[in-house]
Amino acid sequence: MSIDWTVIREEAVAHLQALLRINTSNPPGNELAAAEYLAEVLAREGFQPIVLQSAPGRGNVVARYRGQGANKPLLLLSHLDVVPAEGEHWRYDPFGGVVAEGCIWGRGTLDMKGAVVMQLMTMLLLKRLGIPLERDVIFAATADEEAGGLYGAGFLIDQHLDLIQAEYALTEFGGLPISLGKGRVYVCQVAEKGLCWVRMIAHGTPGHASRPHQDNAVVKLSRGLTLLSKKPLPFHRTAAASDMINGIGSALGGLAQLALHLLLFPAISEWARRHLLRDPSISETIFAILHNTVCPTVLRAGGKTNVIPSQAEAELDGRLLPGQTVESFLAEIRAVAGPGFEFEPILVSPPVETSSRTRLFQCLAEVLMRNDPGAKVAPMMLIGATDAKHLARVGIPCYGFTPIQLPKGMDFLSLVHGHDERIPIEALLFGVNTLYQATMAFCIQA
Repeated sequence: MSIDWTVIREEAVAHLQALLRINTSNPPGNELAAAEYLAEVLAREGFQPIVLQSAPGRGNVVARYRGQGANKPLLLLSHLDVVPAEGEHWRYDPFGGVVAEGCIWGRGTLDMKGAVVMQLMTMLLLKRLGIPLERDVIFAATADEEAGGLYGAGFLIDQHLDLIQAEYALTEFGGLPISLGKGRVYVCQVAEKGLCWVRMIAHGTPGHASRPHQDNAVVKLSRGLTLLSKKPLPFHRTAAASDMINGIGSALGGLAQLALHLLLFPAISEWARRHLLRDPSISETIFAILHNTVCPTVLRAGGKTNVIPSQAEAELDGRLLPGQTVESFLAEIRAVAGPGFEFEPILVSPPVETSSRTRLFQCLAEVLMRNDPGAKVAPMMLIGATDAKHLARVGIPCYGFTPIQLPKGMDFLSLVHGHDERIPIEALLFGVNTLYQATMAFCIQA
């Protein structure tokens, strides 16, 4: 049975439009309606989907395509919640599923309802074609990733692990093209930084604001935050960062390869980053994969203008490289901020790292390069966080792989969580085709 990709394109667009019109902004989430929609689609095709509520309205759906071999399953993991959208700043309704200018517009088209559809269509194609696989393929679309995943992937790991236990998983943030000079490289996530949100507290002497003094908690806090913003935390070269930078450099070759290689040496890394990387967003990303980072995001102090408060505090978003711990991270920020502060961790999740030297990663790379001749593939470290952190708790290795082919000038990262988020229809079809082929390539072999 051959695949009519024109029909698949129309079907994928229709499913994505339907999901976009279900507002799953988190908070509050309300993913149940989206989970039930997917369950209905899967049930019509002969699957036996299971919808699980982790809390009222917080829906997750799991389905399984049965293979005939004894190999452990491949898990296709996605999330149904999205970040809120300021509709007044959009060209089209962010929850309207509008098709215009060759794109589908809406919150979640890239992060990550478009990927939900790629995974859904992969499952439907496997079922329709009756492909005999050497392992099961599991589909799981979950709640709450945008707020930490406790009601989604975390809930499934903690209470329904038997439904999603797998040898490997594929999830978001991978198979993404980046253009550097004349080269085109697809990066696939193999690692992500850990999370350490911290409360930074300064104490001082209270008093009347008409008589300023130097033991002012607000002033102390501001000085410490200024130091943290100006002085970078120490350089760390990790295996994931080395593989990413060397992989991209190898794909580009020539002087670009040499310039990227220089980034891996602490004595000249900062000079090379500042002088050889012209794109600020690339420069900032490279910095983040070579350092733990800390960024103040919330400030609290005082309650009355004429009173000097006895305490001031800030919340810091800290990101940890693989191999780092909460203790080593706190030691680094104490060394920069100086004495006199308390640091209290608020939320912690460890870094995640998976080797790129596996048959699955090789399958992903081979299919991408076949579908986009001339392109190269390199591993990537994500400086944010995904639900892969929950899978890591039970030893399920995870790659970011939601393949997408974007036109020049369309920057994936600027659209994710931004205004006018959209996905070209042809990019969606490229993702469906590539993910289906990669799933086949890995699962059809013993």
